[in-house]
Amino acid sequence: MAILVDASTRVICQGITGAQGTFHSEQAIAYGTKMVGGVTPGKGGTRHLDLPVFNTVHEARAATGCDASVIYVPPPFAADAILEAADAEIPLIICITEGIPVLDMVRVKRSLSGGRSRLIGPNCPGVITPDECKIGIVSRSGTLTYEAVAQTTAVGLGQSSCVGIGGDPVNGTNFVEILEMFLADDETEAIVMIGEIGGSAEEDGADFLKAVRTKKPVVGFIAGSTAPPGRRMGHAGAIIAGGKGGAGDKIEALKSAGVVVAESPAAIGTTMREVLRH
Repeated sequence: MAILVDASTRVICQGITGAQGTFHSEQAIAYGTKMVGGVTPGKGGTRHLDLPVFNTVHEARAATGCDASVIYVPPPFAADAILEAADAEIPLIICITEGIPVLDMVRVKRSLSGGRSRLIGPNCPGVITPDECKIGIVSRSGTLTYEAVAQTTAVGLGQSSCVGIGGDPVNGTNFVEILEMFLADDETEAIVMIGEIGGSAEEDGADFLKAVRTKKPVVGFIAGSTAPPGRRMGHAGAIIAGGKGGAGDKIEALKSAGVVVAESPAAIGTTMREVLRH
């Protein structure tokens, strides 16, 4: 069992014939992902990576029965790609693209409200469900997601699912929604939650963990503790503004919710191992 994706998920790629779409689709196929087609306007009716290419997402959905789309489309066109996937009512939309204008994402967020599609991202590493299930990982940082996977594996733990929710100011799915899924998943025994400075997503997650009746061990880490106020660090959303969004407040919020906060990213795996021993 896992969240969001599993071995039966049928995936299309929007932007499949581009350099990024080609590379990552090849990698996904090699990993065992059930890629069933792609979308590139003007190239419908051709084949790429031995998969059918369609002009529109509606055509791809009708022909393949896909339940997920991954988007590798340049920033000026990525918001429209998300909206096209939502219009086709694809249940899961994962947008990898970095640099989508915030106003475009505000429009997307409003359009998705009340719809049938869930958006992961943008500006995220995506979602993966490995073969073995133990630790669920939810993170605003792609790099630290990979680090958490490496560390939990190194100490003898596996992962149920790993979800990069992205580091932009406006994204599709937040910590609360993913934490809720992990808490409801019988095979996720514990959770790694990786946040960063900027916004209030981590505090919202902490409030949720305080209020929810189902409890599981949670290890947290907040990146950006040395960032000076007013300076953006990495992600567009990683900025301390108006005296809010600092690492200290986020760490205290997590601790107050019973989360064991690792002092450095290098300690995520060992901290989780110790938490599970008690």
